[in-house]
Amino acid sequence: MQTSPDRHEYPAHWEADVVLRDGGTARIRPITVDDADRLVSFYEQVSDESKYYRFFAPYPRLSAKDVHRFTHHDFVDRVGLAATVGGEFIATVRYDRIGADGTPASAPADEAEVAFLVQDAHQGRGVASALLEHIGAVARERGIRRFAAEVLPANNKMIKVFTDAGYTQKRSFEDGVVRLEFDLEPTDRSLAVQYAREHRAEARSVQRLLAPGSVAVIGAGRTPGGVGRSVLGNIRDAGYSGRLYAVNKALPEGQKELDGVPAHRSVRDIDGPVDLAVVAVPAEHVTEVVTECGEHGVQGLVVVSAGYAESGPEGRERQRALVRHARTYGMRIIGPNAFGIINTSPRVRLNASLAPEVPRPGRIGLFAQSGAIGIALLSRLHRRGGGVTGVTGVSTFVSSGNRADVSGNDVLQYWYEDRDTDVVLMYLESIGNPRKFTRLARRTAAAKPLVVVQGARHGAAPQGHAVRATRLPHATVSALLRQAGVIRVDTITELVDAGLLLARQPLPAGPRVAILGNSESLGLLTYDACLAEGLRPHPPQDLTTAASAADFHAALSRALADDRCDAVVVTAIPAVGEGSVGDAALAEALRSASAAAPGKPVLVVHVELGGLAEALSAAASTAPQAGSDNPPQNAPSPAPAAERLPATEAPEGAHLIPAYPAAERAVRALGQAVAYAQWRRDAAEPGKVPEYEDINERGAAALIDGLLARGQGLTLGTDETCDLLGHYGVQVHRALPAPTPDAAAEAARDLGYPVALKATAPHLRHRADLGGVRLDLADEEQLRRSYAELTELFGAPEELRPVVQRMVPRGVDVVVRAVIDPAAGAVLSFGLAGAASQLLGDTAHRLIPVTDREATSLVRSIRTAPLLFGWRGSAPADTRALEELLLRVSRLVDDHPEVVAVTLEPVVVASHGLSVLGASVRLAHPPARDDLGPRTLPAY
Repeated sequence: MQTSPDRHEYPAHWEADVVLRDGGTARIRPITVDDADRLVSFYEQVSDESKYYRFFAPYPRLSAKDVHRFTHHDFVDRVGLAATVGGEFIATVRYDRIGADGTPASAPADEAEVAFLVQDAHQGRGVASALLEHIGAVARERGIRRFAAEVLPANNKMIKVFTDAGYTQKRSFEDGVVRLEFDLEPTDRSLAVQYAREHRAEARSVQRLLAPGSVAVIGAGRTPGGVGRSVLGNIRDAGYSGRLYAVNKALPEGQKELDGVPAHRSVRDIDGPVDLAVVAVPAEHVTEVVTECGEHGVQGLVVVSAGYAESGPEGRERQRALVRHARTYGMRIIGPNAFGIINTSPRVRLNASLAPEVPRPGRIGLFAQSGAIGIALLSRLHRRGGGVTGVTGVSTFVSSGNRADVSGNDVLQYWYEDRDTDVVLMYLESIGNPRKFTRLARRTAAAKPLVVVQGARHGAAPQGHAVRATRLPHATVSALLRQAGVIRVDTITELVDAGLLLARQPLPAGPRVAILGNSESLGLLTYDACLAEGLRPHPPQDLTTAASAADFHAALSRALADDRCDAVVVTAIPAVGEGSVGDAALAEALRSASAAAPGKPVLVVHVELGGLAEALSAAASTAPQAGSDNPPQNAPSPAPAAERLPATEAPEGAHLIPAYPAAERAVRALGQAVAYAQWRRDAAEPGKVPEYEDINERGAAALIDGLLARGQGLTLGTDETCDLLGHYGVQVHRALPAPTPDAAAEAARDLGYPVALKATAPHLRHRADLGGVRLDLADEEQLRRSYAELTELFGAPEELRPVVQRMVPRGVDVVVRAVIDPAAGAVLSFGLAGAASQLLGDTAHRLIPVTDREATSLVRSIRTAPLLFGWRGSAPADTRALEELLLRVSRLVDDHPEVVAVTLEPVVVASHGLSVLGASVRLAHPPARDDLGPRTLPAY
């Protein structure tokens, strides 16, 4: 695109799609010589006032010299970016590198002047803020560390763009002009501002899809049946509150209605705005439809059409083209190959999906990448299936299909602030950006429960999903999600079980569980299940089969009033005989007792008690409470049993009691709630990343720069590894090579006896069990004898690669690793050295940077942790020293993204202090863009 005399080729990696403040999208890209006509057209649409603010004088049109200057860049010292919609400019930004005297300069000058111009029709959409993020990232990449901008005092909007960005600033006023100078190094505040803008924009983009004022179904067939006609009927039958249109280009000229809905041959023919289009035409016609929608100003698309990436390479390219084409017009897409979306709010009542019935309104947000799983989840919630009963409904439902654009991350942004959603349930077959998902999940989980089940855990992601490559096993990713507060479950049954408990009951204050009921055997099963889940159950209280409703009420009231109890599980079996407790009476007894002590969760384990389950669920509904407008009307009943006992309006603050058909399912859900509640308490005090006075960050940076000057990536040698780790206070005990017995003796004399002799060949390294290590060699005679034994057993020194190392105090051998994963980011791992971590996988993980609280929990989270704390009378290890080591390694990797892998093995943790006996470090140039970079949508 760009020709000589440009000094650099066109930087395609600067291109990006972004979501703006109002939920629309724009494309940001470098300005090239081919953009002269676009620039002139753009400038003609800018008001005289905006031109005056940009040039400080009346400037009605651009001269040929101006156009040449603003379109010819070297992409180093002079850079221009444009935000485009529909291929046309809506805003521009440029920087020019300057020297200390303010004149044009080249590197190593590290300051640049920056200036913006935004079309008046697009001001207030956050375009300038997005451009500032991207031009700042470009400048940092080109060695510019500081921006300067001159702004007229009356240009309040542009001054606000700069001051709100969160960078460290300096402001001055001279000759009637405000001069702003700010460093481009990201700060905590600038990152917080960036994340807040990202949240607002992405949440708004999803809100526009889920609560549109008007919907057009494109591809609604002329005859009954078919996907488009079904979706049209579902929207109409749900009582959609907005304007609904049917679109089919094959309609006869005079036909104005279809199933009572206004019908048109093209979306262009609709008189009025269309917020959402549901596209149900064959894949080969979708491009034409997207063009018509874009030109008509449609804000978003739900593409239920199939034939995209799920069908193979040709479909994958068709999917890429679809996303690029839609984003050209600022539209976001759910799908393709999507099942659809549902919003049960009485303000919307939208069922733009293939589900023939709308689920009951409720407080659960439901996301499913798979349409089939989405159907199953909706069915279970709607019919109170799988033995889990109760009228707990859905606030919104999104089935993303191939999730080519809108993903679980976007929907999380929406649910985080959605007042109608209390619990989030997600079925994920892939996570396109685990690093961002973990960040959003941590924030969401701090406000409301997030329950996730992952499909395709042991295989490749579905063909339709674009997924970043990861080197981390599924178990590690799951551990990182749990660290972020995600409630990880293994099946959709567990997903519903946990979700219904969390939607209906308060969080438990601890793991102490009271068990009461009319079956001793069922009580014992529940007790065993509690122990298996790590809970602390009280001995079961058997009320006997003769227990009345009053007996249940009294026992539950006593348990809830007991300060030693955090939750109650009630077990119930059918009673036979005259005077036995009835279902309705028992349900009312449990409800009234629970209502008197609403701060503790209550669960019911029942055996074939359909009547009791329905009676419990009939007490109340989790529909949006007072303040959510009018309650929904004519909600369909899911099953005949539910019709016999219809749900009634819940008193404000009332809790439903969830019922389960098996003790294991109830207790597993309770155990997940207990763990989540503990995470919430811990997250309230997250700890801090300590500062260590002996860390030499600048010295480490200089060393890394010098080493990377040799090439793109390298594994450091022993001396370089020791030097780099030494800058962060990590001292490695050096191992001296011993290619001959004489060399071994000389090394031992230098180190001082006693010493260890170790073979470091790959097949013997860290394998003391194979006999390749000799310890506590007190003198030269023992050393030479051991050297001879090793060479006799395992071969020549050239094969063994023997080394001599000074003995250190005995302790527990552990291994510490840190790695930069391309998908998950920087991860710190810890475990005991040897079989515990290698064979049994007993390794714990935390995202970097690690806080002091996280380091403490990391050490204690492995199953073999008791070995560090005096197991069976052994001396406790110095875990404080171990935690400090973990924090120092975390700081090293966090401070220097060029450090892509660190391994410390073994680390011997003694009673006092520790010794690092082996270490390796790998360096590589960091990517041009990382998670600290500007906001972007996934590239296509």
